[in-house]
Amino acid sequence: MHLVEYRICLPFTVEEYKRAQLYMIARHCHQESENGEGVEVVKYEPCEDSLHGKGHYTEKRIYLYNKLPVWMQSILPNIFYIEEKSWNYYPYTVTEYCCSFLPKFHITVETKYEDNDGHSENSHNLSPDELNIRTVDHIDICKDQISEHKYKENEDPSKVTIKKTDPHRGPLKEGWVKNCKEKNIPIMCSYKIVKTKFEVWGFQTKVESWAQRAIRDILLLAHRQAFCWIDEWYDMTYEDIVKFERDTYSKTNDKVLKNSKNNAKTDSNVHSQENENKETDFD
Repeated sequence: MHLVEYRICLPFTVEEYKRAQLYMIARHCHQESENGEGVEVVKYEPCEDSLHGKGHYTEKRIYLYNKLPVWMQSILPNIFYIEEKSWNYYPYTVTEYCCSFLPKFHITVETKYEDNDGHSENSHNLSPDELNIRTVDHIDICKDQISEHKYKENEDPSKVTIKKTDPHRGPLKEGWVKNCKEKNIPIMCSYKIVKTKFEVWGFQTKVESWAQRAIRDILLLAHRQAFCWIDEWYDMTYEDIVKFERDTYSKTNDKVLKNSKNNAKTDSNVHSQENENKETDFD
């Protein structure tokens, strides 16, 4: 098992991020879904836990075959998808990822949100054994670089000024956490415990390390977007955000499933043409 604790500071209060999180995830999923790949929302319903209270349960299918490294594509079918099950008891959430094609592959992500600058040393009350194997990774939404093909200037915290907050937040520069404190701009931290497991001899380290790198890239991009999109959701109520979330998930499903069907037809036509060519060659 590979265990990493990601700590991501943001210029929000935990209460503000309750809205930001829902808006960001819904829009991010829609934006990243195209060409038959992306996120299909299968279930979205209330849930309740004896410890954490009432929340929302979401079940998704993440189609990402073409985004996998070549060495993984070689061992997986092209209909590959990952199942995501998430329980949101904000300010605590837990998300699980698994795949029927890879029964020994499993990821869990536990998140706690706190109004501080990332100094809580054991926010999740990890056991001594877990602390011994934990790696702490501080993600900086301003300084850390994203992939060139994902970069957009209007999603760069070092270039964006948020105008609807008082005082304005951003652009963020190096040492932005300290600067925010001096200007009485709120700071919160997302503490994420990510456990990756793939107990297959010869592939375990490679797959678990790849999964952690992929998750880190997603977390960096999504939290940069959460900051840069503040002006879009800041005047919305929580109820407005929930409506936006449901409407956007519906549009995303249409986008993913429509493109998936079109791709299936294209693949079928290609295979038919290949078969015709083979018959002609045989003759």
